[in-house]
Amino acid sequence: MKKDIEFPQNENILMAVAPSEFEQWDVFLINKGSEKIDNLLVTSSGYGYNDSGEKISTSTLRHFYGNFSSNSVQEVEKIDPSVFHLNNEFWVSYWIDGQLYDRRFVFVPESISLKNCIFVSILGKEAVLHA
Repeated sequence: MKKDIEFPQNENILMAVAPSEFEQWDVFLINKGSEKIDNLLVTSSGYGYNDSGEKISTSTLRHFYGNFSSNSVQEVEKIDPSVFHLNNEFWVSYWIDGQLYDRRFVFVPESISLKNCIFVSILGKEAVLHA
């Protein structure tokens, strides 16, 4: 039964989006925990409405990483500012010590901007941080 499935929380995984060169931005996954992560899967997609009120969405991208060390950063993908008016969703699934975890990060429309950047020490630069 679904009620018997344990869904543990892990607050040590963060997402950050930082300005990069050529007017692109970089998406990073941050493991600030002390545990190594195995079989990390990240899916990303954008969705929302255009000016006419019609539903629009981007392609879904999938990225797989075998291992992700503790206290480390993994660059996931580049993101173009032309999709910042959409909800940008990143769904992260991974294993820690034989336990499955997953977490959803949604950057709401227009939240990825220079005005929302803070200094993220593990990246060594300014970024929009989603905790």
